Amino acid sequence: MKLSFLVLFVLFSFSSCQWLGNSPSFGDDYITYKISKGNHEIDNNSNGLFTGSELKFQAIFDSTCIYQTADAGNQHDINKLLGFSDCNTQHHENSARFGWNWRENALRIYAYVYVAGQRQERELGIVELGKSSSYKLSTSNNTYIFVLNGNTTVMPRHCSGGLGISYKLLPYFGGDETAPHDMNIKIRNIE
Repeated sequence: MKLSFLVLFVLFSFSSCQWLGNSPSFGDDYITYKISKGNHEIDNNSNGLFTGSELKFQAIFDSTCIYQTADAGNQHDINKLLGFSDCNTQHHENSARFGWNWRENALRIYAYVYVAGQRQERELGIVELGKSSSYKLSTSNNTYIFVLNGNTTVMPRHCSGGLGISYKLLPYFGGDETAPHDMNIKIRNIE
């Protein structure tokens, strides 16, 4: 009798589960984030608290991430991939993110930080469309450590110690302009 009750309880528990936010595409263990035409933010955006000490993931950009901005000057704007807010502040005050753009026929990756309200960025490299690349973002005292495919870049940080109250920053298109067409980025978190 107890076993029957336990089996029913487990079946009921699993039948009531649903995905929050973007769900994995079950052909692999990546989550596909879609930025729809005319938007800055991903569909089903749900920025949650970030409680980790580092962010490690793999990402795949496909041909939907090739774009031309309406204003040619905006082609240099940096879109955002993943990151986190920092120092118990909003992300435009203190944060670190990987950024990206399509420029000169290449998908370029950037370190993109706000330090005491001042934005700083540095190009980290180029990634191939359709290929998985590895990313790691961590803190050490008053620096951010960005790692793209094994290559490390250090950027300044406003505070030291832990992140404090922090939230995860998800993919975002822009700059000034919104996505000119639907874009897909596949991301797999690495524990």
